[in-house]
Amino acid sequence: MLTDATHDLFDLTLPDAATLYEALLARDARYEGRAYVCVATTGIFCRLTCPARKPLIENCSFRPTIGACIEAGFRPCKRCHPLQPAAQADPMIAALLAALDARPAYRFGEEDITRLGYDLSTVRRAFKRHFGMTFLDMARHRRLREGFETLALGGSVIAAQQEAGFQSASAFRAAFARLIGCAPGEIAGEGRLLADWIGTPLGDMIAISSTTHLHLLEFVERRGLPAEIARLRKGVKGELGIGSYAPTESIRRELTAYFAGRSAEFTTPVALDGSAFTRAVWAELRRIPAGATASYADIARRIGAPTAIRAVARANGANQLALIIPCHRVIGTDGALTGYGGGLWRKQRLLEIESRYRTPAPAAG
Repeated sequence: MLTDATHDLFDLTLPDAATLYEALLARDARYEGRAYVCVATTGIFCRLTCPARKPLIENCSFRPTIGACIEAGFRPCKRCHPLQPAAQADPMIAALLAALDARPAYRFGEEDITRLGYDLSTVRRAFKRHFGMTFLDMARHRRLREGFETLALGGSVIAAQQEAGFQSASAFRAAFARLIGCAPGEIAGEGRLLADWIGTPLGDMIAISSTTHLHLLEFVERRGLPAEIARLRKGVKGELGIGSYAPTESIRRELTAYFAGRSAEFTTPVALDGSAFTRAVWAELRRIPAGATASYADIARRIGAPTAIRAVARANGANQLALIIPCHRVIGTDGALTGYGGGLWRKQRLLEIESRYRTPAPAAG
C-alpha cells in the first residue's frame, strides 16, 4: 500500500515531459513548486524558472518534489536555489538548511535538531510537506552521495569517508554497505567490472558493467542486491571497481528516455547469466510489450512448460537487470500485483508509467 509520503514523491498529475520542457524553455512560473527539472549531464536539479542555459531535452527528467530529486541523486542548483521558497516561508526550515549548508559533511542526528531548539515531529512534518523527505534523510543522502562520487573519481576510501562526514570508518563502511551491498574498500579502484550510481525518478539504481555488456541494474533497496554483487565479484575474482564503462552510459541515456516518456526500448548489450530455462523465461519477459502484463502461468505456457509455474517464478526473481528484463510486468492470474524485489509500490508506479506506451486498440470497422 502506498503511503502519503510515496504519493507526494510520485505525484501522477504532472504533465508529460514535452509540456514540462516547453515550460522550462519559457520559464513558466505556473509550475513553480509543482515540478522540477533534473539534468543528467550536470547532476543538478532546478526550478523551471531557472535563468541558467537550458539543457537538451534528452538530458532532462522531471520530478514533482524536491525530495524526489534529491533521492535520485541530484543536487540543488546554485543559480535558482530550488530550496529557497520553503526556506523563505518557514524560518525553521531556513535555519536547518543553513546549518546543513554550513556543515554538509556533519552527521546530523535528532539530538542536533533538539539542540537547535526545534521539535522533532514539527521538523519532520515540515520537511515532508515541502520536500517529500525528512531533514535527516536529506542530510544522509547528501553525505553518502558525496562519498560515492569521491570513490568514483579515484579517491581513497578514507577520503570518501571524510567527504561523507563519517568520523568512524566502520560506520561509513556499514552505511555504504547498506546502500549498495558491499563495503567501499571491496570495490574501490579499477576493475574488469565497474559499478556506478544512476538516479531515477523512482529512486537510485546501481549499474555494473564490463567494457562490452551491462551485468546488473538494480534499485539500491533490493534485498537481494548484496548477494548479486557478491556473485559478480566472485565471477571476476574480486575485480570490481567504481566507475563507468560504455554500457552504463548507454543505459543511463535509455533510462532518461524511458522515464521521460520517449521510449521503452532498451538496446544496451546485456550479459545473461542463467540456465537455458531461466534465459528462456527472461526472453519471454522481454516480449511483453510496455503497457501490457502477463501471469506466471502465461509465461510458462508460452515457453512450452505449462506446469513449470513455480520455476518460472524463480527465474523471474533471479533477474538482476531491472526494467530491461521487465519482471515488473508479471502479475497474478487474478490480476493482483505479485512480489517485486524493488517494492510493490515501485512495481505499481512502473506499470502506471508504462501505460503511456500502450499501443492503442485499432478502430472498429
